[in-house]
Amino acid sequence: MTSIAEQKLHPRDRLLRTASRLFYAYGLHTVGVDRLVSEAGVTRATFYRHFPSKDDLIVAYLRSRSEEIRNGVEQVVADSRGREALLRIVHVLGEDVCSTGFRGCPFLNAAAEFPDPAHPVRVAVSDHHAWFFQVLRDRAAEAGHADPDHTARVLVLLRDGALQGGALGDPQQARATLRRAAEELLTAADRSSRSA
Repeated sequence: MTSIAEQKLHPRDRLLRTASRLFYAYGLHTVGVDRLVSEAGVTRATFYRHFPSKDDLIVAYLRSRSEEIRNGVEQVVADSRGREALLRIVHVLGEDVCSTGFRGCPFLNAAAEFPDPAHPVRVAVSDHHAWFFQVLRDRAAEAGHADPDHTARVLVLLRDGALQGGALGDPQQARATLRRAAEELLTAADRSSRSA
């Protein structure tokens, strides 16, 4: 149910906040419109006025999560460059894995529920993935890596594995493994760049 503070939010924002909580905790297909409107304290007509379909709400949820992550990463990038920025991004990811209520990557979870790459939900996932790759690629280029695309691809795979590993296993171990693997990758890339 909505709190007093949430009741003061615009109905669209209240729906989005409720959806974010429920979708992440229970899955996208499991949570129905009836539960969303009940817990957000809005009518079905209000729901459909703001979101023509549940899929539209799912896309809005994913774009909102992406924006939160982008804001955090942009702050890291504003304060650091190259290798330092990459390590700080990995540090933030590791902390996320160990956060209370962590249930894996919302984008990987969404991709598992929506296998069609042309579906708007998968497009939102792909957009986030492409953005994250580009951020890592740009930081690897700043660090002078000989193959920044490869460095970024490996870091994305490490991130994906840590986020799923943290949800399925020991989050502390997933965080430690992510950090160590990133350090080893960046050290190897630094050596390769210097010898090129």
